[in-house]
Amino acid sequence: MVREKRFLMDVGIKDLPFPMKVISKSEPAGQSTIAGITINARIMREFEANWIDTFIKIVHSHKGKIGTETLQHNIMDYLHQLKATMVTIDFNYPYFAEKETPVTGEKGLVKYNCRYMAKASSVEDTAKIIFKIEVPVITTYPASVPEEKGGLFGQLSIVDIEIESRKNIFPEELVEIADRHALAPTYSFLSEKDQIHIIKKIHSEMKDSVVMTDEIKSDLSKNPDIEWYLVRTSNFGMLHSYSTFIGTEKSMWVPFSGYNETM
Repeated sequence: MVREKRFLMDVGIKDLPFPMKVISKSEPAGQSTIAGITINARIMREFEANWIDTFIKIVHSHKGKIGTETLQHNIMDYLHQLKATMVTIDFNYPYFAEKETPVTGEKGLVKYNCRYMAKASSVEDTAKIIFKIEVPVITTYPASVPEEKGGLFGQLSIVDIEIESRKNIFPEELVEIADRHALAPTYSFLSEKDQIHIIKKIHSEMKDSVVMTDEIKSDLSKNPDIEWYLVRTSNFGMLHSYSTFIGTEKSMWVPFSGYNETM
């Protein structure tokens, strides 16, 4: 009797470009984009070449709108058809949101890098779905001297917001939170009047990345649909060849600053 060889292996595909629709607040039918799809399945048996065909087949069968709810169902197909003990899926894609400039109201599209991550280890369990978006904003440069005239300067900061939620949270909602607490949002176009307005704001008001990150965290903590969140801000100073970062996440051990759930 020949015993079947069994191996614990991770198999999958990486960075498969694929057209798809993603959830959008302004476009109920979903926004069209091109996602880079990475799928990893952990199996306990010999490698079979037709697994790749199975990956591609399932991808094509789920080419509709991707969001928190649809991923909960989609990932179960991989677990079942591949008889896997664990499956993870990453969708990396650009998302475009329309924004109006602060003075003239000119409209322009701003690109935000997004990522949906799904992980499941059993068809009986609920899959873990994480959504991430990168939001570029302006914050106060830490070496600024507010006591001196013209001593305030701005810097580019990238806010990474990751959430695990009970339902779909639209990208625009997270962008709005980051923009509201930043010194200034970023735009794809600014008229001369808009540029003057932003420059004056940067040199007259102060909002550092530490305060902004804490305020964003506070807003996320008040949303009952968000079960977990992480906020990390990377700062690109004018005089440095490297970036610095500050981050925080929801933890049962760390109380939320300035927020009382009993209120």
